[in-house]
Amino acid sequence: MIYLNLLAIFFYLLAAYTLVKNLIAGDNRELHPFRNRYFLFGYTALLIHATVLYQNINTIGGLNMGFFNALSLMSWAVSLGVMLAALKKPLENLAIIIFPLTCLALALELFFKSTYMVPDNTPVGLRIHILLSVFAYSLLTIAALQSCLLALQDRQISKKRPASIMQLPPMQLMENLLVQIIIIGFFMLSLSLATGLMFVQDIFAQHLIHKTVLSILAWIIFGVVIWGRWTRGWRGKKIIRWTIGGFISLMLAYFGSKFVLELILNRV
Repeated sequence: MIYLNLLAIFFYLLAAYTLVKNLIAGDNRELHPFRNRYFLFGYTALLIHATVLYQNINTIGGLNMGFFNALSLMSWAVSLGVMLAALKKPLENLAIIIFPLTCLALALELFFKSTYMVPDNTPVGLRIHILLSVFAYSLLTIAALQSCLLALQDRQISKKRPASIMQLPPMQLMENLLVQIIIIGFFMLSLSLATGLMFVQDIFAQHLIHKTVLSILAWIIFGVVIWGRWTRGWRGKKIIRWTIGGFISLMLAYFGSKFVLELILNRV
């Protein structure tokens, strides 16, 4: 088990190193061999990471969705999303940020254990809710990282230094990609909240109220971003700030609640 974690970390770092090396060399040609190496190392890491997740989460009696397992699963989903998007969109440089964070999640999963069981007899509707939540949080995490890159690009332009080590695409394309990701993530978050209301018993119970309220707040914030873009033509800093605000609310809803309940209060 340990060697699989370490092997996945190795390939994630190797993929990130490949990107950094290409950026330093100043070669951003789409068909350059570095992309083949990046995809090879990245998908190898994802495959090994998936094996680790299966062994840690799929236990006798149900699924162990403890804090560190959930963090690792979310980081895997975010990494997978970036890898798939990079096949068609210029998003591969996000991996320079995401892959080291995924390595950190793998290391935490290896050295720290937490337990939150989802029993085998859990209703299908609740399982769908969990799956939709993972997809929604992962997509909106990518949106938050994309907005950070957009902020970096905006700062470079404001200082009349549009050239950046990240070799980012034109700002308008970056904004359009960000909005597209937010729209898909918002749709998935809407489905997650809807299935939660339908299948989670007493969703406004004391131990769930913070998660529910913060998730709804994040849903409202991302809805405002889409509304502002479509009706007011929001661009640049306004979209960036609202997106990061929605992401913070969403992460507090899920990981903040899990951290307090599982690791501080020991309520599983």
